[in-house]
Amino acid sequence: MSAAAAWLGPEEWQAVMLSLRVSLWATLAALPLAVFVAYALARWKFPGKQLLNSLVHLPLILPPVVTGYLLLMVFGTKGPVGGALQQIGIVFAFRWTGAALAAGIMAFPLMVRAIRLSVEAVDPKLEQAAATLGASRALCFATVTLPMILPGLIAGTVLGFAKAMGEFGATITFVSSIPGQTQTLPSAIYTFLQVPGGETAALRLTLVSIAIALMALLISEYLARKAADRSGGR
Repeated sequence: MSAAAAWLGPEEWQAVMLSLRVSLWATLAALPLAVFVAYALARWKFPGKQLLNSLVHLPLILPPVVTGYLLLMVFGTKGPVGGALQQIGIVFAFRWTGAALAAGIMAFPLMVRAIRLSVEAVDPKLEQAAATLGASRALCFATVTLPMILPGLIAGTVLGFAKAMGEFGATITFVSSIPGQTQTLPSAIYTFLQVPGGETAALRLTLVSIAIALMALLISEYLARKAADRSGGR
């Protein structure tokens, strides 16, 4: 850690730590809702299901700048939601929490997609068998479905984290690029490339981004394999 801190400048180090913080909170905050939505889309039939599915995947289709602008309109201090939240001391615009919100929204479709595929792979008869033994829907999910979708859950979580780490367009539109406050790795790389002599710092941050992404993928692969082995051994 100290070697990395010495290799990176103070502003670069701030961007790395802020990116990790933003990505972690974005992933943790989005995960419970992603599991719920993925399960609903995979198992339930309800009016507006196709509309919900389209809305979930909309951030994948829209230009990220459009998503950021919509966030600014809704969650900005003069927006309908942001203005109300400001009254109770919660502000997203131009704060790191806003960066986490933007990153979480952009990562959400990938998380839902990975988890939904794993839910669809589970035989519904197993859940029905548990229900006939008196288990509630929540207990069926916790004891039957959740262990079997664990590899997909891990994959979705890592995909979401990686997407949050690389998020740029929506974040810079919603919270700008303020060093130490909202400047994440992608926006720091962009900023360094705009000034003469900033190429070296941009290259260092690029290498850090690649290293973090590779580490996340390797950890994900390891955990998914362990979870699959454990599920298969039951």
